[in-house]
Amino acid sequence: MPSNEKPRLIPTGKCWCGCGKDVGLGKFFAAGHDKIAEAALMALKYDGSVAQLLHAHGFGSHHSVRHAAVTDPDCSWEKCADCNYSGAPASIANHRKKDHP
Repeated sequence: MPSNEKPRLIPTGKCWCGCGKDVGLGKFFAAGHDKIAEAALMALKYDGSVAQLLHAHGFGSHHSVRHAAVTDPDCSWEKCADCNYSGAPASIANHRKKDHP
């Protein structure tokens, strides 16, 4: 598999945060448990610091993660046509309604 391809993940019927709860078909997490798993991973691997997370992946003030997300063809992030805002398509749509009516 090329390095930019992500594996196809299959839900198991149990919450992936590790709590053991049963979850519905096609779901990886019980409600809200994705954020619990995210926080646990951040604490475990990055001392709870987003700056440490960015640094570990080569990003920071010297290398913009936002620019990388916008320019990566495998990432759905976009840049607002009227300003420096960037985000997921739904976020851009909300931003444009609010800031560029």
